[in-house]
Amino acid sequence: MKKYVCVVCNYVYDPVLGLPEEGIPPGTAFEDIPADWCCPDCGVSKDDFEPLEG
Repeated sequence: MKKYVCVVCNYVYDPVLGLPEEGIPPGTAFEDIPADWCCPDCGVSKDDFEPLEG
């Protein structure tokens, strides 16, 4: 599964870890996160994330 990075603050969403504290269990692909989810560090929308290369 691919990691995604916030283009505003560089927060990295790792699908292997998920975000259990926000109700997103480990193993949840970025595409499967609800559309209204926001970056936990800076609050921008899911649209402000890009696939992390490398």
